[in-house]
Amino acid sequence: MLLAIDIGNTRIKCAVFEQNRLIEKFTFTINEALESFEIIFKKFSSIKDSISSSVGKLDEKCFQFIEKHSKLLIVSNELNFPFTNLYSTPKTLGIDRMVLTAGASILYPEQNCLIIDAGTCITYDFKDNQNNYLGGAISPGLKLRYNSLHNYTAKLPLLEKSFPENYIGNSTNEAIHSGIVNGVIHEIEGFVAQYFT
Repeated sequence: MLLAIDIGNTRIKCAVFEQNRLIEKFTFTINEALESFEIIFKKFSSIKDSISSSVGKLDEKCFQFIEKHSKLLIVSNELNFPFTNLYSTPKTLGIDRMVLTAGASILYPEQNCLIIDAGTCITYDFKDNQNNYLGGAISPGLKLRYNSLHNYTAKLPLLEKSFPENYIGNSTNEAIHSGIVNGVIHEIEGFVAQYFT
């Protein structure tokens, strides 16, 4: 069995595989990491290998625990990837973006692909039909947008993300929800349209 670990800025996503078949997925916060890994390895004692990609920070105790129970491979830009990285600063390309591009390169090897990932940040990555990675864009995710409106204004409240009831917000809260959520939707639609031209 294989444990795949994706360490993001705010959450950790894990999946247990057996011969390329997904068995179970897990999502938890950085603070819940050690306890969650203990649960995973207790439930799936057959895990022999683990692979981890990270843009976040994980306590060294977690890595030690994983290495104690499996053979751990940490994905880095030093590994061979199934695409040619044409980024002008290749070593600064985030591992998360590299892993997503690798997946697109394997699944769609002779196709142009725009890969969109929405997390703490929204990333847009483009690889062409020759598996050349050309670059993309990074913008703030939903939570960052909510936090920014609150932190960089005097009176706007900090809201939990919520899909707006109406396109036209008829209160400050609804206007914030509409601006942020519809702003992200229009941004994504705009990027997709731009790449099709």
